Amino acid sequence: MTLSILVIDDEPPIRKLLRVGLATQGYEVLEAPNALTALAVLSRESVDLVILDLGLPDMPGHDLLRRVRAAHRDLPVVVLSSRDDEAGKVEALDLGADDYVTKPFGMGELLARIRAALRHQLAVQGERALFEVDGLSVDLVRRRVRVRGAEVKLTPREYDFLRVLIQHAGKALTHAQLMKEVSTSSDPQYLRVYVRQLRLKLETDPERPRILLTETGVGYRLRAPDDEARA
Repeated sequence: MTLSILVIDDEPPIRKLLRVGLATQGYEVLEAPNALTALAVLSRESVDLVILDLGLPDMPGHDLLRRVRAAHRDLPVVVLSSRDDEAGKVEALDLGADDYVTKPFGMGELLARIRAALRHQLAVQGERALFEVDGLSVDLVRRRVRVRGAEVKLTPREYDFLRVLIQHAGKALTHAQLMKEVSTSSDPQYLRVYVRQLRLKLETDPERPRILLTETGVGYRLRAPDDEARA
């Protein structure tokens, strides 16, 4: 079955780049140069994923994202943003975007992001009993955590934090999203403490993490199995 991707971007060269690059990977590509066209396409076509440029001519990209998310709750959305627009990335993720790619971007990175967003969509429909990545193994039924075969003891709060990251593996989670899930405090310093504790217990080299990754200015991402973009 061919998966369809709607590209929403007002720049013809970007749309052409994505059309050619995605088509070579077997995706069906639909295009929209503005928000109104995008909404029309979504109303009549079955779409599996959206690539959304935040800088649209007729509507702020965040407003379009709100409308897309309200009408299509589970539709994966990968946002395109400028390199210096950290606030825009955070807002988009808080509004429900599954991931973001910074312009200029490589097609390999974008394809990996697309695969991760599609995997995440499948995962949320039925949580896996066993999560494994880079030597880390988490049995979500028995609440057992192992690193390279050795059992690791986590505090209840550390485990809850890790479980949230696993539920969204491959997706960047903002500080606000994580605070809502795992902390009663509004101080993001608590998140840094949890992250530091987990890295000490789970990473081979906590100073050069490969599993629990920092998204600068945004939040954190747990590396998903086969996450080529962050390996």
